[in-house]
Amino acid sequence: MDYKIIADSCCDLTEDMKSWSNLTMVPLTLQLGDYSIEDNADFDQDDFIARMDSFSGVPRSACPSPQAFAKAIEGPEKNVYLLTITDKLSGCYNSALQGKMLYEEEHPGEKNIHVFNSLATSGLETIVAQEIKRLADSGAPFDEIVEKVTDYISNHTALYFCLESLDALRNNGRLFSLAATVIKKLKMKLICHRSSEGTIGLSGQDFASKRALSKMCDMICSDVEGIDLSDKKLIISHVCCPDKAEMIKSKISEKCAFGEIIILKASGLNSLYASNGGIIVSYSK
Repeated sequence: MDYKIIADSCCDLTEDMKSWSNLTMVPLTLQLGDYSIEDNADFDQDDFIARMDSFSGVPRSACPSPQAFAKAIEGPEKNVYLLTITDKLSGCYNSALQGKMLYEEEHPGEKNIHVFNSLATSGLETIVAQEIKRLADSGAPFDEIVEKVTDYISNHTALYFCLESLDALRNNGRLFSLAATVIKKLKMKLICHRSSEGTIGLSGQDFASKRALSKMCDMICSDVEGIDLSDKKLIISHVCCPDKAEMIKSKISEKCAFGEIIILKASGLNSLYASNGGIIVSYSK
């Protein structure tokens, strides 16, 4: 196969994806004061969340350097597809663009390279990476894949999340798109969605976590009403709460016949911002 997919570590990997020979992951760095780790295959969610829960400061993250992305582009593959977290929540997208420029300055005209802004994170990056692979494996030309995947991201995917705590997002300035009146509701369980611009939008709220999750399931099922879901995917990413994930899978399965529903542990970056008990639901439609 004459192509490579490069994703930042915001992409939650399925077991199948871990075996892809043409997938390269570029890790972010997670920081709890003086404690710092790379968000790679060795990430231990339970250990990190335990450290985070006992940490009195503000958890931080750092995106990969342009040089890290340029290095990942190296190899014999003619077509290279990079995929990053939304540019509204991280500098990864801009770093990947700069990495592309660095590589092309050294190797002009050698490869076809495109950087996709997922406009989201977590399982939605997973779904987009799978769509890139599906199209590339079918033999579709590079420009057609770029066009189709760009449309797919904007018009055929969605993401909702419901967190036990918004502190990590708030303290890192990631809630800038929510109105000040919403920020005052942080004690409530907010149901949020990925907006068309890749920012965080408010969809609903409840004082009780279980009711908020149930409302989120209803919103998702309403969003896909009337759509043939037989070939669509839904991914539930969780942070140390597999029981919640199973409950959501059951509720959605009762009303929506997605072709595939997968439960995954969230990656390090997603675990940091979703925090203990956080749930992120990504799907194609």
